[in-house]
Amino acid sequence: MLDMRPNCEQCDTDLPADEVGTFICSFECTFCSDCTNGPLEGRCPNCGGDLQPRPMRRGKPLDAYPASTQRVLKASGQARPAL
Repeated sequence: MLDMRPNCEQCDTDLPADEVGTFICSFECTFCSDCTNGPLEGRCPNCGGDLQPRPMRRGKPLDAYPASTQRVLKASGQARPAL
């Protein structure tokens, strides 16, 4: 099951699990569409892999298996707890 990270690792934009516009690599590194299409040019800065649209999780599946609340930022290299 996907980790469904709650934010862009590049710019820290919130990325709800039930909305379009989130991109991931095969390691689940997570980025917004602005960063993916802009400075990242469709490549994960962590592993060099292609960034692909992340599937959405909606309704009962999202209720049963909620998205992660642990934020990850590339700049710091460490996860930080949700507020």
